[in-house]
Parts: sequence; C-alpha cells; structure tokens
Amino acid sequence: MPQPPRQNPPDPPAGEELLERLTPPQAAGRRLDQVAAELFAPRLSRAQVQRLLGQGRLSLAGQPAKASARLQGGEILSLRLPPPQPLELRPEAMDLAVLYEDPHLIVVNKAPGVVVHPAAGHETGTLVHGLLHHCGDLAGVGGVLRPGIVHRLDMDTSGALVAAKDDRAHRGLVAAFAAGRVQKEYLALVWGRPPKSGEINAGIGRHPVDRKRMSSQGRQTKPALTRWQMVRHFAAAEVSLLRVTIATGRTHQIRVHLAEAGWPVLGDAVYGGRRGRKRPPGEAGRELKAAGRQMLHALRLAFRHPVTGGEVAVLAPLPPDFRAVLHALAAGEEGRGA
Repeated sequence: MPQPPRQNPPDPPAGEELLERLTPPQAAGRRLDQVAAELFAPRLSRAQVQRLLGQGRLSLAGQPAKASARLQGGEILSLRLPPPQPLELRPEAMDLAVLYEDPHLIVVNKAPGVVVHPAAGHETGTLVHGLLHHCGDLAGVGGVLRPGIVHRLDMDTSGALVAAKDDRAHRGLVAAFAAGRVQKEYLALVWGRPPKSGEINAGIGRHPVDRKRMSSQGRQTKPALTRWQMVRHFAAAEVSLLRVTIATGRTHQIRVHLAEAGWPVLGDAVYGGRRGRKRPPGEAGRELKAAGRQMLHALRLAFRHPVTGGEVAVLAPLPPDFRAVLHALAAGEEGRGA
C-alpha cells in the first residue's frame, strides 16, 4: 500500500516545540497512540502523549492523527509541545539540606514528613515550594505542579533527591532514570533476618483490590528489580539493617518487595501488616514510635551530569530519627552481651 504523501507541518507558534519521530517497520498494523507513547518516551509519559493527542497536537504524515489509526511503518509523527504554563505556586522558605548544586540541578537530603510535590491535601509546604524559594525560578520545567522534579520519594522516606533547574537538565535526567543509568542506594530497617544478600525480581503494579496500594500480584505490572546486602542484624529485636539498591524506580518498590518477601520495613503501616503496628522492645520501640514513619532512607545517588557530562555522586546523612532508632537497637545488643 503506498504511503500517504508527506505534508510538512506548519512551523509551531512562538514558544512551542516540535518533536518528530519516524515510525519503525515493526509498527505496521499497530495503533498510533500505542506507538507514539513508545517513540516519545522517555521525554514524555504515556499519559502526556495521550493528553496531547486528545488536544490535536499530534499529526501523522502532516495530517491530523487519530488515536485508533493503524500504522504502516515509515510514517512521520509530529508532536507540538505547548509552551510551559505560568507557575502559580508561591515559593516558601524551607530549611533545605543541599548536598550538591550547580546552575543546572540541585540534590537535596529530603527530610522525613516532607511531601515532594503538590497534591490534594498538600497544596503548600512541599519540597517544590521550598525549591522555588531556594532556586528562584523553575517555572515550566517538568510541568506546572512538579517543576524540576524527575523522581520522587514517599512523604515518610528521607534522603537524596535530585531536581532540575532547566529544561536541558530535566530532559537528560528523565532519560537517565528511564534507562536505569542512575545508581540509587537505600538503607532500610526491616523485621526478620534475610539472607546476607539477594535480589527480588518481580514486576509491580496496582494492587488488584486496593487501588491505593502497589503489589507484584497486580494485573498490569512493570519490571522491578531490588537487590540487598545485610549490614547488621540486631538479634535482640529480630531486626536487620539492609543496604538496598534498585535498578528500577517503581512506586513503593522497596516497601512492596521486602514486605512480600517477609521482611517488611519497620514502621510501614501500609505494607507491614500486623508488623506495621509492632515496635521493637525497649528504647528502640519508643524511638520508632516517636519517628512515626517507615525506616527507609535514600542514602546514595550517583549519575552522569546531563549537561557537563561529569560524575555526580552524593551521600545523604541519616536524619536524627533514623539514627536514634539505630543507636537504640545497637544499645539493646550491648545490653544482652552480643
């Protein structure tokens, strides 16, 4: 079947950006929306491509595109990105622990209890608000509600988090995270005594019943790989300190994998089951109650700088509540003559 004639799309209006992709031969017979989501990743998420397609911003061979159109392979997909929307968030002063900063990006040690980006119930006081105050202007980078944010940590997880200050750094970091080129290491206090080292390779998706939780038993899962090494076992409390690395970054990945393996993170009320309400004996239990969160900390972040090409590697010191639980566990070992 002959290919439709190519009609060059008009130049995008001022402030817009034009992205073009050539559909591969193996796209023949597939739906346009599915192939477009793959071709424009990781620059854009699947949801973003779908939204732009619905707005009429995607054309096929210079003609308006329909999501259900069947491709032949070899066509040109043209996508017009709208200009960044004005940011309406008000910067808020925040005591940020900066681990690394240059004109293109910033790495901070996120405190426990801080929400990364605005959401329902968290319209103020987020890390984004603090970054806007510290950096001056992140408008339009990564979207309106998440300026500069390329990955996230749960509210009650502390540790290293990187944010972009400009579009070039943002694109490079998004691509690096998507390709698994960012090294991410965590410290986790867990119940039980796992082997000295090991890995869990199980896809993660929405829980089949509770849509607010994640699970490896979901109907649609994405690949997820978690590796761990034992740092220390606290026999008196039956608690272990693990150093965890993740090759992927699925929502709640570490918490889900460790809980499903039988070693839930201390203080994890969502995935810990009955153990999520349990506390170690003595002072360690009192410190965990005072912390009021899961004992998970993003210790190390390493990646190639998306603009300069240099290596960036940071270590995030443990926050006081995590240190207090650790010290109490160690004291408990000494008390039993371990």
